Amino acid sequence: MEIPVHNLNNEKVGTVNVPDYVFGARWNPDLVHQALLTQQANSRNTVAHAKDRAEVRGGGKKPWRQKGTGRARHGSIRSPLWKGGGVTHGPRKDKIFEKNFPKKMKKGAIFSVLSKKYSDDGIFIVDSLKWEGGAKTKNASKALGKIISPKNTSLIILKTTNKDNEKAIKNIPRVSCLSPLSLNVYDLLKPKVVIIEKEAVEEIVNHYKVK
Repeated sequence: MEIPVHNLNNEKVGTVNVPDYVFGARWNPDLVHQALLTQQANSRNTVAHAKDRAEVRGGGKKPWRQKGTGRARHGSIRSPLWKGGGVTHGPRKDKIFEKNFPKKMKKGAIFSVLSKKYSDDGIFIVDSLKWEGGAKTKNASKALGKIISPKNTSLIILKTTNKDNEKAIKNIPRVSCLSPLSLNVYDLLKPKVVIIEKEAVEEIVNHYKVK
């Protein structure tokens, strides 16, 4: 399929041929939801940790003898039954939340989101993201202001060699950058508009090629 290409003045300057599966895939909300949950689970930091009776300090001595006191039997004051004792079934920092997600399904979810964005006019392909005055935030903001609204969140996908412009764009409010080799469902779903450099489209096709 042919996708129109614009310049930074929002003028059509040509087209680019892209396989149908990139921007013409079927919207699959179940697959996208599964990919999103997997990504969030794999990026989760396990912080909460409750000490069990083996980790709580103290309690080495038996509080009283086994028989003859009339009280219940206890072997340690750090039992979960005691105040200040260990916690039973509490959160543990060694718990693993990671999930496996096949590469083919991940690609399908990415293309499903891209296709949905494209059908909703949320994909904008530009011939080049180079502006006058060098790679500075002021120049980048002025150039991008002609094609995106400052009120909307936007995602810029630059070609991998365009590192200087990446630094300039990162300082613009509500605008983020992403490598064409690191596409993921979470970052693609957040913005209202996704701007892709023409050469980055070719990198996406080559990197996420469907056999």
